[in-house]
Amino acid sequence: MLEYFHPWSNAAGLYLARDEGWFDELGLDVELVVPDPARGDALAHLARHDVDIGVFPSNRLFVQRELGHPLVGIAAVNHRGLEVVQTVLSTGIRRPRDLAGRRIALNPTPRGLAMVRHLVAADGGDPDAIIVVDSGVRELPPESFLEGEADASFGSYWAWDTLLPTGVPDDQRLIWPVDQIGAPAYHSYLLGAHEETLATRGELVRHFLRAARRGYLAVVQDPRRALPSLERVIPYFPRSLLARSLPLIASTWTHDGRWGVQREALLHPYAHWLVRHGILEDASQSAQAWTNAFLPDDEA
Repeated sequence: MLEYFHPWSNAAGLYLARDEGWFDELGLDVELVVPDPARGDALAHLARHDVDIGVFPSNRLFVQRELGHPLVGIAAVNHRGLEVVQTVLSTGIRRPRDLAGRRIALNPTPRGLAMVRHLVAADGGDPDAIIVVDSGVRELPPESFLEGEADASFGSYWAWDTLLPTGVPDDQRLIWPVDQIGAPAYHSYLLGAHEETLATRGELVRHFLRAARRGYLAVVQDPRRALPSLERVIPYFPRSLLARSLPLIASTWTHDGRWGVQREALLHPYAHWLVRHGILEDASQSAQAWTNAFLPDDEA
């Protein structure tokens, strides 16, 4: 199960691996699905054994572990934060601290609110002065700032949403990736499974990760190779968007040339950050929330 309402370029490695037959070569019949929001996200589906493997944010994994759900990260998908804060020049906002006293649109989850407050405070602004506009799961386009719906937003991805066609010229937009304005380091998305799946079907999981790695690394080497696979599943997005997005998102899939390795430096400190902001009660469980043991031997 993927992480969003529809496939996007972050899943290109999985689609390419399927289309090239690399899962088949290892005896796997893989169905790639997206979550039904009425049934929860990928973690909720994993907890019910509705799916075998899922893609999810690392912070949500920690929360689910603390709630007693035995779910485990088995591979890193992204080694960077993907979100941005964005606005337009006409708002007068020029840096994160200028968001104090202004209306910022976001999905007001505990983690989202904490991140925006952190970014404003890190730049010397007053986080208590932020005016939150609840945009739900919508990501506002830059036209919304000109139309007065909000002054800025948090949550769009620099490798996807901000590339969508817009009527606002690029030189009138301000787009700040959060990891460039003070956000803690974290894996945006992980692949994971239920502990029972790992205990009873570990070889299946290993085969899946071996083929997935082959797919992701093939796209890293040649991003345009994944265009036909993506166009088959999201034909309603223009090829130009996919072509721009693929090399950007592919740059987040490896660290030191290696795919899938979850890094303690991006997990445990992030769990402590979540504790400081009241999203977790205890960071100690983060050590049991992930394992690299199912990666191909040369990565593990």
